[in-house]
Amino acid sequence: MHSSNSLPPLEGLNALLAAADAGSFTAAAEALGITHGSVSRRVAALESWLGTSLFERHGRGVRLTPAGQRFAAEARRALGALARSAEHWRPWRGRQTVSLSVVPAFARLWLLPRLAGLERDDLHVNLLLEHRATHLDAREADIAIRYGRGAWDGVDARLLFRETLVPAAAPEIAARLGRTPDTRTAADLLHFPLLHDSDVSQWRAWLDRAGIAYRPRWNDRRFEDYDTVLAAAASGLGIALLRLPFAASWLADGRLVPVAARAEPNPAAHHVCLRVGESRSAVLELAERLSRAAPEA
Repeated sequence: MHSSNSLPPLEGLNALLAAADAGSFTAAAEALGITHGSVSRRVAALESWLGTSLFERHGRGVRLTPAGQRFAAEARRALGALARSAEHWRPWRGRQTVSLSVVPAFARLWLLPRLAGLERDDLHVNLLLEHRATHLDAREADIAIRYGRGAWDGVDARLLFRETLVPAAAPEIAARLGRTPDTRTAADLLHFPLLHDSDVSQWRAWLDRAGIAYRPRWNDRRFEDYDTVLAAAASGLGIALLRLPFAASWLADGRLVPVAARAEPNPAAHHVCLRVGESRSAVLELAERLSRAAPEA
């Protein structure tokens, strides 16, 4: 039995975790580049230090005992904390890679024009384009840009920027509507198809302020990506909600024009999401650069 102030043998911890992952001492020895006997001795020394058995032998392999399962989980957490601490204090050497998960539309509309400035000479951003919510705890990415209200469990969500919603369409649609944007009503817009992505909450919120309950119609169109919604509107297929400043370039170059003067706050916003307790310097630096690159609130 170990004394209260002694530490476990580090080689024993490595052997424990390797054997737990591999399911046998032989496979653990191959992974560690040592002999089967060395793995066995290191595990035995750790069991002696702990005062209990960590493995059960079965057939040609081993499995963790209940005590071994608990101790292995604690060992992984402790070693992980040490590794993260070292990452935090260790000075950068060379270019650091940080994985960033975003939906394709966010990449095309906002991130790609800013990516070179975010990377500079010391960071490389491994860009992951996906529609699903990345599991940060499973280390599928270091940072995720999420779009929503920011209430996600187990995530450190930092506001990136908010949006306002303005109905817009191709110039020819605006001409067919007649009158001026400040004299048009929400009911006027319903003479044309409404365009949206998988989230209709924006149209629902905008119409609700005008006293109109949103009900999907046969001629409204849904697209997977928001930038496809904008392209459809520019092609004259209907009216879209411009999310400003996210889609400001579509107004600036004249592809779309406002068809109503009333702007409403978007219930959703963009957030920079990190693992809770993230300490890796390169990850924190990229999160800070993203925040600095965001438009003013």
